[in-house]
Amino acid sequence: MKVVITSSNKTLADPIDMHFGRAKFFILADTETGKAVVHDNAQNLHAAQGAGIQSAETVAKLGAEVVITGSVGPKAYKALQAAGIKIALLEAVCPGTEALRRFKDKELPVLDKPNSEGHWV
Repeated sequence: MKVVITSSNKTLADPIDMHFGRAKFFILADTETGKAVVHDNAQNLHAAQGAGIQSAETVAKLGAEVVITGSVGPKAYKALQAAGIKIALLEAVCPGTEALRRFKDKELPVLDKPNSEGHWV
């Protein structure tokens, strides 16, 4: 399964980024092969608006089936849902390795609605 983890830096050892649309990096991890590839999200980091939608399009193009993050606004939520991408919720910052382990162990709830008002900058 292909899983995107929102990250504050370039490795799974780094803390996750709790904000989906404006995450600094997306780490695409393949749960079957263990391979992880970093994707920069700088284009959306300081976007005036639309960061969540653009980020959703990015992870859809990466082939992600699940996003692990801390918060998703309403527009990003709709875009992810439309792409068939599930959202696994982390309630506190932890390393990406821990987030991935918790996902594999089915410890993370799946969002059924947005959990952020959106545009927080």
